[in-house]
Amino acid sequence: MQQVFECRTASGRAELGQALCAACVRMLPDVDAAALVFYGDSQTRELVGASDPWAAGIEEAQYTLGEGPGVEAVAAGGPVLVPDLTADGVRWPVFAASGQAGDLAAAFVFPLQVGAILLGTLALYRRRPGALPAEFVVEAAVLADLVSQVLLAQNEQMGGEEQVRMETSYQDVNMATGMLAAQLRISLEEALLRLRAHAFAADRSILDVARDVLVRRLPLDQLAD
Repeated sequence: MQQVFECRTASGRAELGQALCAACVRMLPDVDAAALVFYGDSQTRELVGASDPWAAGIEEAQYTLGEGPGVEAVAAGGPVLVPDLTADGVRWPVFAASGQAGDLAAAFVFPLQVGAILLGTLALYRRRPGALPAEFVVEAAVLADLVSQVLLAQNEQMGGEEQVRMETSYQDVNMATGMLAAQLRISLEEALLRLRAHAFAADRSILDVARDVLVRRLPLDQLAD
């Protein structure tokens, strides 16, 4: 476990999330990739880091579709272990189809918690199906606790002036959601659903659609229904 704390010093602030994900993959050789995500409410999510672009893409797919093991782990406040996405795909049919197309076979998501505070998730991904050995599940849960403490300590050291830098910020989605809600006079939840529906229909990322809304490339009347 000491490797997790060593990467904190060696990586520097900008690379902390990626370094933590890389350390998790090294320490759990039965997984192929890892990702760290901060969650706020249903509209607020930030990718802290990912071990590779493949893992980052899986997280973006969950955010675009609004479903998946990470979303469920936050809602349940506990681990979500999916050894075979094909067999368990009925829980998230759209995400499962997207994940399988992207070579995702298994996912193991652990909440990042400090006491009663839920910060986000540590997600471990694999390209082949199969359950994690019991000892790896225990190690992953311990890693999630350590990662939570590292990220919280880093933010405290920065004194709130410079928080842990995100690999991908979805702030543009939050702004586009607010713009859509205000102009169409609908709730934030409905506005986010419309952005997601448009992104899914166009086979695009919700982040790309949100940026089109903000720069007026996508007229709001196309999202009115």
